Amino acid sequence: MRKQHIFSAAVVSVLLAVAVLASFPACSKKPAWAAKNDHLIVDLKIAVRTRDDIPRRGAVPNLADGVVTSLSSLPEVSLASGVKARMYWGKGNLVAWLTLDPDAIIPKETLPAERIMVVLKGEVSQLISGKNVIMRAVPRDEPDGTHGRMPKNEFVLLEKSAENALQAGATGAEIVEVYWPARADYLDKAGVKNIREAPATKFPIAPTVWPGTVYDLNDVPFTELQPGANSRLISGNGAQLSFLRMDPGMDFAAHLHPEEQLMCVLRGAMNELIQDGVAPMKTGDLLYLPAPMVHGGKVGELGCDVLDVFFPPRPDYMAKKFDRGEAFKAVIPADSKVEIFVDGGKNGPGLTFNEGPKWLNGKLYLSSMFFDQKWNGDPKKSVTVEVDPDGNYRYISKRLQTNGLMPLADGNLAVCDMFGHRVIEMTAQGKIVKALASTYEGKSLDGPNDIVTDAKGGIYFTDPQFTPEAKKYQPGRAVYYIKPGGGLLRITPPNDFAMPNGILLSPDGKRLFINNTYDNESFWNVDSNKDNWVWAYDVNEDGTVKNPEKFARLVLTPEVTERLGRSSGADGMTIDENGGLYVATYMGVQVFNSKGEFLGIINTPTYPVSCCFGGDDMKTLFMVSYDKVYRIKTNVKGLKYGPK
Repeated sequence: MRKQHIFSAAVVSVLLAVAVLASFPACSKKPAWAAKNDHLIVDLKIAVRTRDDIPRRGAVPNLADGVVTSLSSLPEVSLASGVKARMYWGKGNLVAWLTLDPDAIIPKETLPAERIMVVLKGEVSQLISGKNVIMRAVPRDEPDGTHGRMPKNEFVLLEKSAENALQAGATGAEIVEVYWPARADYLDKAGVKNIREAPATKFPIAPTVWPGTVYDLNDVPFTELQPGANSRLISGNGAQLSFLRMDPGMDFAAHLHPEEQLMCVLRGAMNELIQDGVAPMKTGDLLYLPAPMVHGGKVGELGCDVLDVFFPPRPDYMAKKFDRGEAFKAVIPADSKVEIFVDGGKNGPGLTFNEGPKWLNGKLYLSSMFFDQKWNGDPKKSVTVEVDPDGNYRYISKRLQTNGLMPLADGNLAVCDMFGHRVIEMTAQGKIVKALASTYEGKSLDGPNDIVTDAKGGIYFTDPQFTPEAKKYQPGRAVYYIKPGGGLLRITPPNDFAMPNGILLSPDGKRLFINNTYDNESFWNVDSNKDNWVWAYDVNEDGTVKNPEKFARLVLTPEVTERLGRSSGADGMTIDENGGLYVATYMGVQVFNSKGEFLGIINTPTYPVSCCFGGDDMKTLFMVSYDKVYRIKTNVKGLKYGPK
């Protein structure tokens, strides 16, 4: 039997402190903060991670250790005519925030260091492999009845010795560059004397992107660093960019790492824990955290978006990225791309605001609702649409502002006739068979929105009262159940949800999922505790529900958190055979597994309104958005509705 060695907690803590001290260069003087660091490691029992591949030489940082400053306080340096930069650097990486006047040029050069460049505003013509490539930044539209453009921030990695040249567009541009190692000529322009160059070092992490290839930052999958903190990670050979989005109110416990960190707050605010002190940080603030300084943080009520630059790239972050990536690839193949299936603005008789898609008998059915920019609808301009597998489409009904559709066992469709205040049964050819529900307790329904059927023939639908009448018929927004033999039940209290919208059943029919579009907004007259969650309920034998619980937390856009809202824009959603959820939101189609764990986001060019599975093998995800229908191939089968 092997002898067991037992150490006291104090001894283990001392050993951890020794391990941290070992990460300081043996030949250099320990920094003034090292002794305090040692005590914090012991007192707070902080886990220690060390590495022996970090070079001891490098540039002398221009930011003080653990002291918050602001980007605007740094001197502005001229890099070329019409090109200004504010720069900060650590021992390994240099970060330069550049403002370019209209048509300003960075002359052709051979890069002396690896460079990752992200376009923040405007557009630039970037020299890549001998060709000038237009790279753009596009802001997110505030979604309305006619517009819903998603953001774009293109970036590229150019390796050392690559040719580089750049020209700003007609309105100018803003970009951020990250170099490894720090560029000696940039340091010289910043007035640095006796420049120390970092040695060439190979680290055990390969770049996450191909050199010379343009990417959109919004296509980079989120990696969960801890609950409430999701990052888009980009790694080169010697620099790692973490575009981190932190939820309002979340905490980062005290921790340390052997990589140095350059931090810039992009939006929002937080209280940064720096050793045993707390420093407020707001938009535009900077912080240099040398390895292995203890730090943490508490995020403010607006949330906080940060650009962290690590030297060298963190292997623990890459492990998290790999794990999340594998889980997402199990659902969406790595080589799958979003493509336009139908462009209703260019082809066919025309589409406007697409909604409620469902696959039935080898074809896609959807509603094309008319809205103006202020969400005023018009049934006379709205249609229900049948789409062939080749993308050709036709109207099967007109003059009905239909919304959610659901195949029935007899091959017909249950349809939410939203502005008609009813749920109807319609044939696949567009003929109305009958009204399935139009009143509750003797009063008209307001606006049935989304719909799902159970195995017994019962039908659930949401009514968020999103209708033109100022006076509503029912006492509040609610969810209803049409019983298999007829009769209608209200299964959620009025205004229990601020705006109940998408609705689904689990594959076994035992759980009902409901999402919430708006909440905590000045433009909406109901607030609730449902916030930005998909909620799950247990289903009773009679179709009623019980035991509400938070199931999946939806990622919010920065614009929403900035105004203290909790609107996810959640609309239509679909489910696969394994119970995975796909929710159309302002951020894109958010994907969750059967446990409600966030896997990632499918980024579409415009705000996705709803989605469904289809295709002969039920392994194509269709996503509708304004006048477009997008699609992407999947590794999983969607749940099939309608005739067996």
